[in-house]
Amino acid sequence: MRNSTNTKTTHPALIFWIVAGWVGFLLLPWYGVEDGILSFEWLIDGYPFDEDYAPAAFLIAQGEKLWLAPLLLPLALSLAALGRPKSDPLYAKILILTGALGFGWLTAQGFGIGIRGFNFEWLKALFGELGDRQFGMGLGAMVLASAFLFIFTQGVAARGAINGDVFVVSAIGGVIVIVTTFVFFPIAKMLLAAFVTEEGSYSVGVFAAKFFDDRLWGLGCLSGGRCGVAWNSLFLAVLVGLLTTVLGLVFALVVTRSGFRYKRALRALTVLPIITPPFVIGLALILLFGLSGAVTQFISDLFGVQPTRWLYGLPGILIAQVLAFTPIAFLVLIGVVEGVSPSMEEAAQTLRANKWQTFRTVSLPLMRPGLANAFLLGFIESMADFGNPLVLGGNFDVLSTEIFFAIVGAQYDQGRAAVLAMVLLFFTLSAFYAQRAWLGKKSYTTVSGKGDAGVHPMMPNGLSIPVFVIAGAWGLFTIVIYGMILYGSMVELWGVNNTLTFKHYVTAFSVRIEDSGIRWTGAAWDSFWTTIYIAAAAAPLTAVVGLITAYLLTRQTFAGKNAFEFGTMLSFAIPGTVIGVSYILAFNVPPIEITGTGLILIISFIFRNMPVGVRAGIASMSQLDKSLDESSLTLGANSWQTFRKVILPLLRPAILAALVYSFVRAMTAISAVIFLVSAEYDMATSYIIGRVENNDYGLAIAYSTTLIFVMLSVVGVMQLIVGRTEIGRRMSQSRTNV
Repeated sequence: MRNSTNTKTTHPALIFWIVAGWVGFLLLPWYGVEDGILSFEWLIDGYPFDEDYAPAAFLIAQGEKLWLAPLLLPLALSLAALGRPKSDPLYAKILILTGALGFGWLTAQGFGIGIRGFNFEWLKALFGELGDRQFGMGLGAMVLASAFLFIFTQGVAARGAINGDVFVVSAIGGVIVIVTTFVFFPIAKMLLAAFVTEEGSYSVGVFAAKFFDDRLWGLGCLSGGRCGVAWNSLFLAVLVGLLTTVLGLVFALVVTRSGFRYKRALRALTVLPIITPPFVIGLALILLFGLSGAVTQFISDLFGVQPTRWLYGLPGILIAQVLAFTPIAFLVLIGVVEGVSPSMEEAAQTLRANKWQTFRTVSLPLMRPGLANAFLLGFIESMADFGNPLVLGGNFDVLSTEIFFAIVGAQYDQGRAAVLAMVLLFFTLSAFYAQRAWLGKKSYTTVSGKGDAGVHPMMPNGLSIPVFVIAGAWGLFTIVIYGMILYGSMVELWGVNNTLTFKHYVTAFSVRIEDSGIRWTGAAWDSFWTTIYIAAAAAPLTAVVGLITAYLLTRQTFAGKNAFEFGTMLSFAIPGTVIGVSYILAFNVPPIEITGTGLILIISFIFRNMPVGVRAGIASMSQLDKSLDESSLTLGANSWQTFRKVILPLLRPAILAALVYSFVRAMTAISAVIFLVSAEYDMATSYIIGRVENNDYGLAIAYSTTLIFVMLSVVGVMQLIVGRTEIGRRMSQSRTNV
């Protein structure tokens, strides 16, 4: 049945992309407009003859930007494929040639011509001075580039790649291009700085001198001194990865395998740290355990001991990071624990295994993909985090803070920052491959196309007692932390004048009702609405890209699959500080000139947070039997229909994890935002940092507290919209009580 489509002479997808290509060339502004890519004010502002808004065809007709004229050739050539059957060898050749020529020329002219004419001396020597310049690509160029890309992928599919599946080939091609553009390209541009000398040339010696620095690899801690920042970071990340995975599993078991009556409250409590700006948790810890902290002073008065600065260094960073990153492990593990087939556990009990044996030999081994992914994400988050070490680090230096100070400090040494980033990348990728080796090639499938009427068994008593003790203690500690944050937002001057007041909230979020309508008079409203807009735009795009990528990695086999997976994880392994600086270096000049716009913030959030959607999707899809896909394809559905109607409905926990995580991280991100915000697009965290720098702690904490309540509401709404996955048909009594 599928082969019969090869005789068709009408190809809707091909027609769509050919039409889109002509629209991009003939009708849409070729270069970027100041109002943004989604603004259409250009329609009434000199379009189509004004050079700032003109489509490529009008620019060429006016004798401007003549290097765009060769794009007409592949556009015209694409029309020759219409009317030909897919089985015609010429059909595939035309599409591949068209796509390669068009996309290749677009890329070549984009990088070859810059803001001062030709970018390369050999082009100047060959053609002379250009006498013209290039601007950043706009809507027309983006649409035409997409058209050439997907025309090319349809040609590759027509030649039989991946069984001729257009959706899969197009998805692979699309992900490769966007990951290359927004991950590999900016990071490569940043890392090249590791080899740049003061004269601007490249030297391996410069790299070696910075790489073998004793401050980076020193082992002075073995003799009572200080260890290098690389070893500090590695030790901290391993501890954080292990502790967050254990705590994430504990909370997942309480929610899914116990009769605990307040599961919804527990879910909200576990999510709290992830929706909090990191430095706020650090400040709350200082208020509790710092030299003048409430707990420190209480113990000092009670036992007559001298207060110490024990919090600053490894203990403080470890507590803050475990508190901040445990929710990531929980979000990954909750779907995996729910996804274990109840029938398999019931079968073990039928064979006279007790609850503990069932959990240890059946349930826990099937959770290995989730455990491995939770550890990996905790490890990488610890490596990349710089907010908590910045506040609580003391003399315990880590790679992320060293990178930060190398870039924004007085030294401004991009080369050193690049070397440190390469070391950090080595550690995170080593963890990635260690995770793959631990999982091996075993199957963790638990959900097949057959009905499953089972109910998850409760935890064995020997496990439930320590699980509840740990969950209770950590939950109580979290409540205390957030109580201090709420208290700090309502005092006159934190730590000095503890008179209760709401003035910080009034200053930030006051509203005035006038005849003309509502006026948002508070000082924080502009950054608040901008943050909501950016986060709401980035979250669904992050989930879409992440889950499609996970589908390709778990359901398809193709050449370069390992490199493909490596690319999707790369941005997560690099600190946000480096991401921010690399984006400025890469996207401050043509061909992609988006610095200072809201688009660069959205893109940075998509590719910074995409790996969470990928890892959550992989963990959940590992439990879905491939017979589900095969059955759908056998019944005549294509891969796109199978993905949309069969796979996605079974991935609700993964979808929720991707949506929640990407939204809240966009709301609370600090490191990359510092470099990418502008006067027009000021984010909440940059505004809060500005208040902290001005010693206005009350307003900063009040703003942070408001963000926490806003994001809690959004997370709850997302939970209702996405729903949950029910594997068993029977609902246990404990679940109906929740």
